Amino acid sequence: MKAAITLLALCVFAQSALAAGPDCRAIEDNNQRLTCFDAASPPRIKKPAAIEMDAPRAEYKDPFLVEDARTTARLKGICRGC
Repeated sequence: MKAAITLLALCVFAQSALAAGPDCRAIEDNNQRLTCFDAASPPRIKKPAAIEMDAPRAEYKDPFLVEDARTTARLKGICRGC
């Protein structure tokens, strides 16, 4: 049991040691320090802007327009309040 706990503790400390990264603040020379910071966090790659296509789009056709006209025509023939 002690061996398992010791192994677990070593794994936890090893992860934090790897995640620490280089200590760039301790470097005296400005150029070397900036190079260290650049290497520690590389610049993000910008995504290209979305390109809009100039192709003409077909006119929108409402699928319920024909059915609505058919229903309205049928309702006009119904006597309401006779």
